[in-house]
Amino acid sequence: MIAILKAGTPQAQIDNLIHWLEGQGLTIHLSYGDYYTVLGLVGDTSSLDMELLASLDIVQSVKRVTEPFKRCNRDFHPDDTIIEVPGTDVKIGGGNFCLIAGPCSVETHEQIIGVARAVKAAGANILRGGAFKPRTSPYDFQGLGQLGIEMLVEAKKDTGLPIITEVMNVNQLPLFEDVDIIQVGARNMQNFDLLKEVGKLKKPILLKRGLCATMKEWLMSAEYIMSEGNEQVILCERGIRTYETYTRNTLDLSAVPTLKGLSHLPVVVDPSHATGKAKLVKPMALAAAAAGADGLMIEVHNDPAHALCDGAQSLTPQQFADVAKTVMAVREVVK
Repeated sequence: MIAILKAGTPQAQIDNLIHWLEGQGLTIHLSYGDYYTVLGLVGDTSSLDMELLASLDIVQSVKRVTEPFKRCNRDFHPDDTIIEVPGTDVKIGGGNFCLIAGPCSVETHEQIIGVARAVKAAGANILRGGAFKPRTSPYDFQGLGQLGIEMLVEAKKDTGLPIITEVMNVNQLPLFEDVDIIQVGARNMQNFDLLKEVGKLKKPILLKRGLCATMKEWLMSAEYIMSEGNEQVILCERGIRTYETYTRNTLDLSAVPTLKGLSHLPVVVDPSHATGKAKLVKPMALAAAAAGADGLMIEVHNDPAHALCDGAQSLTPQQFADVAKTVMAVREVVK
């Protein structure tokens, strides 16, 4: 349930109303807008008298929210959420566009430093790189683990780019203290214990869509994170499994405008994992920008032919520079 308060309501009256509602056993999510204040009522609202609440002088309207996701619901928070990466000027959402780029996996010191410098020069503002790699085969390269994170931190110090990397399980979280954005991958989208733990952190979380997840299930996973107090969630569309076999996955660009209607959270798109083919990354990146995505996550490797992970879908630094330039041109057109 949400209650929209009248413009100009004194803070003391808002506080009194919140205190009364909390006395009914509800948790209150407060959102301030330029012309309104929204109270999101989370909990069992079945016994709350809607007519009584609506009759209060400071209340403009009251309505029930039927969707099971509450905190990430746009009804609860009408304005776009803007994620600010701590210690940087990087913002995601609310008209701010981000380019996340880097190798699928961190392999060597020289590789990650070289790629970091190249993608920054091309316009990227966040460096990605896998330290822990979930692989379909147990015999494939699984990442360098803690050493990979240390190399990412070195690249961060060298270039000033904030870093994002994927966590695989709760036990790894202590290693992520110097990581700016934690990625929860597609295979862990419904690892609810992990979602609750990252929900207790005070840093942005990028939540990738599961391979076969509906948008509703995806938003419910975001709700798990936000229910623990962390509202810094970024949704990442990375393709879903369909009957199509020519591409690695099927990129669902309809998710971008759909999610923006349902939720206030920023939405970025990963065309690399979606298509699995380097030649398809540019057209899908341009389409994502035209669809209104808040950013792109693109795999870039200095030597894709010899990459230890996902070389077929990785761009060279030169190819990424071309994509970045063209994407920003599309952004100017669709603004």
